[in-house]
Amino acid sequence: MLRRPPYPASLEARKQIETQINELLDMDFIRKIGHTKIVKITTPVLITWHDGKSRLCGDFRAPNNYTKVDRYPIPRIPHALDKLAKAKYITKRNCMKGFHHNGVQPNSMKLLRIICHMGICEYTRMPFGIKNSPAHFQRMMYTIFQDEISEGWMVVYIYDISIYSETWEDHVQYIDRVLIK
Repeated sequence: MLRRPPYPASLEARKQIETQINELLDMDFIRKIGHTKIVKITTPVLITWHDGKSRLCGDFRAPNNYTKVDRYPIPRIPHALDKLAKAKYITKRNCMKGFHHNGVQPNSMKLLRIICHMGICEYTRMPFGIKNSPAHFQRMMYTIFQDEISEGWMVVYIYDISIYSETWEDHVQYIDRVLIK
């Protein structure tokens, strides 16, 4: 079933949905769908919680069933930890709203419509909940930072960047290189 109604949500979840929908609208990551548009696909949104923070996520199980899997490799966490274990200095950065930094093809936007108590919106940027979002983002990050990763002082795990070094001088230089990208 591709046209689904919104999920029931608690008052707290509704507040979180409103806050995050408005934030995504302000950043042009989503746009509202007018009432005159014929909408064949809607995906209810839900709020997921991690470390006390909420994240808006579409329930894209139906569209994901029709999606060809992107097999780009995601680094293994133990391998990354082995690299970081030898470091004296580590800086970790998280790419804010990481997946949303990737655009969506105009013909795909109709598949990325979400519905909640505020109405129907469609993503103009890659949302959380799409099967290939992690692989696509990992490929983008590796492409941007392949020199730094190859030089052996950076680990990228999807939208987490870890810069590591044995000396403070090198560490500051590495951070500068990342910030100018």
